[in-house]
Parts: sequence; C-alpha cells; structure tokens
Amino acid sequence: MTTVTAPATPRERVAELAAARITALQRGYLDDQSHAVAALARLRRGAGRPAGQLPDLWALIDTGPLHATPDGARPLGESELVRAEDALNVALTLYALHQQSRRTGMHQADRPGRSRGLGASVRRMMTPGEIDGPVHKRLVRAGTAPDLIVLAQRLRDIVVLLRREDIELDYGLLAGQLYTWQWPGGADTVRRQWGRSFHAWHPQHAGSHPADGSDSTSTPDTDKDAS
Repeated sequence: MTTVTAPATPRERVAELAAARITALQRGYLDDQSHAVAALARLRRGAGRPAGQLPDLWALIDTGPLHATPDGARPLGESELVRAEDALNVALTLYALHQQSRRTGMHQADRPGRSRGLGASVRRMMTPGEIDGPVHKRLVRAGTAPDLIVLAQRLRDIVVLLRREDIELDYGLLAGQLYTWQWPGGADTVRRQWGRSFHAWHPQHAGSHPADGSDSTSTPDTDKDAS
C-alpha cells in the first residue's frame, strides 16, 4: 500500500527553512567557526527592524528554496513569498540576538514534554505561581502588536530576557507562526497558540538539553495549538 504524503504548506516550508538555516548557523557558532560568528553579528543588527532595511543581510537570509516548487506542491504566490520572507527575516535576526555570547544552543526544538514555544519559554522565566507578572505582560503586549514590525520589536524585548536567563526557543516554530500572523485572522490563531503553550507548561517539563545545537531541527505543524 502506497502512502501519499501531502506537500508541505507554505507555513511548514517557512518553518523548515528557518530551522535548517538556524541549525547550521548555530552549529557553526558553537564550533567557533568564523563565518558563522560573523554572520550572527551581522544578523543581530536587523533584530526588530523591517526586512529589507539592511541590504547587507540579503545574502544571509537565503529565501531561494521558497522559489522552488517541491513535487506535488504549487509555486508560492507573490503575497505568500513576501510574508514568508518577512517571517524568515524576523526569526533569523531574533535568533542571532538570542545566541549572542551564549555557548549553548538557544534554538531548540519544541516537542511533547520539552516545550520550547514562545509561551512556554516566557513561562519558564517566571516565578512559580506567578501568572500576571511583568514578563507575562510582555507576552500579552507582543500579542496585541498591530503589525509585524511592531511585533518584531516587542519580541526583541522578550528575546533579550530569554538570553539573559539562558532559556531556549524553537525558532522554526516561531518563523511559521510569524508567517501565519500576517494573514487575516492569523494573529488570533497565533495568540491562541502562545497562550495555550504558556498555560500548558509545567516545571517538570524542563529537562536537560543539548549544548551542541545538534538537536534543534523543528517539526512544524500548522495546527499545533500548544506551541
């Protein structure tokens, strides 16, 4: 019996591309490879800024795979490509900021029992039993951003705190969510995912995690409400 695999959705393609690119950069950075160290230094300058504002970053955020058409899939339309490119820009530049001066991989995959979605990562920063503290308010504020530029700026503030506490985030998953955010009704969908992730996380889910960046490939899911 032949199993037919559905082609990846645009969101899944964005998430997979972000995870693959960041995984490679992370591995190089942790191995102290000069090209990766230099690439992250350049990408950090774009954190919280609109895509395309820094032409210097165009070569580092390779969107070429989005222009290819996998078997069984259809070419992405112009509006899909623009949103995909913007989502990748935000995810890669925020990751570069998050990884700065850290010797363990700040991009780690979200999976059952090992939550690394945005809501769960924010919750990990909070004192046990604290629900409506300043950190949570930052997440709420990000969720009410009127557009992607403002959202990127507010996420930048959260990422600075995550870096300070050495708390990881799944940037492939985040990239997919940023893609969804830009569509009509998408912000509501993503807010629900962040909220559910926040409330579903429990301290016993926080386990050991690799420092070499090798376990950082995300498996995105467009219907993944708990991330």
